[in-house]
Amino acid sequence: MALPSIQWYPGHIAKAEKALQTQLKRVDVVLEVRDARIPLATLHPDLNRWLGDTKRVLVVNRVDMISPAMRDRWQQWFKSQEQVAYYTDANQGKGVGQVAKAAQAAGSAMNQRRKNRGMRSRPVRAVVIGFPNVGKSALINRLLRRRIVESARKAGVTRQLRWVRISDELELLDAPGIIPAHLTDQVAALKLAICDDIGQAAYDTQRVAAAFVDLLRELDQNDSLAEPYRLQSLANRYDLAPADMTGETYLHELAEQKFQGSQESAARKLLLEFRKGVLGKLSLELPPTQAEDIDA
Repeated sequence: MALPSIQWYPGHIAKAEKALQTQLKRVDVVLEVRDARIPLATLHPDLNRWLGDTKRVLVVNRVDMISPAMRDRWQQWFKSQEQVAYYTDANQGKGVGQVAKAAQAAGSAMNQRRKNRGMRSRPVRAVVIGFPNVGKSALINRLLRRRIVESARKAGVTRQLRWVRISDELELLDAPGIIPAHLTDQVAALKLAICDDIGQAAYDTQRVAAAFVDLLRELDQNDSLAEPYRLQSLANRYDLAPADMTGETYLHELAEQKFQGSQESAARKLLLEFRKGVLGKLSLELPPTQAEDIDA
């Protein structure tokens, strides 16, 4: 699979990241939000170093965009890694109540220590961390049960850190999306671009759309637990089977047949319909124990 070159590190993220690392010293628990379609690509490589022993609640958002079977496979994998994952659809509020309970429980040890010292309890301080556009602000709005932070399905909406009180027991810090300063893993960067978890200025839409088709083919070939279905979703949607085509050829043919020869229009439509779930519940990653290495 030929990979487009993708790099994106806007100034507001660099500035916010420095402020975030300062605020991390004040928090009791971290809510780490990842994208259910790409739970490994949305793991920030520096997060373990930043957090140290700080308690963490793993939130896998957009669970509505993957199949129940794939959710179960990921759940088994996280369990094998001794991790508990809380699956949410923050836009609809599904699973959010369990996240609030987990955050409060994770911070309860702090108040017990305060009580032992003769101090009064205080709200548990939590921070919501994740890549751009994984649903952090939507999660906070659902926890608050009202819209208080701006939320949209595009990267870069939240640009400043902001504390919000959920209840007398819980305070949350909403932070802009964080990404590595240098995207050394270009396969992961491609997945971020496909899922719109990175700014559009970072990539060429046509190259990413073509690589998306190639990625679906490789996932079908490497998914030993399911019949190939990802490419079939494209054939069903566009009446054009990509099985014997490269991604570039498929995009060209799709443009000729459906978009008056405009590959840019075809690329934008293809990515938009994936992001909206029109193509079906398509995961772009397999749990590591269930996947072969996919060569770039």
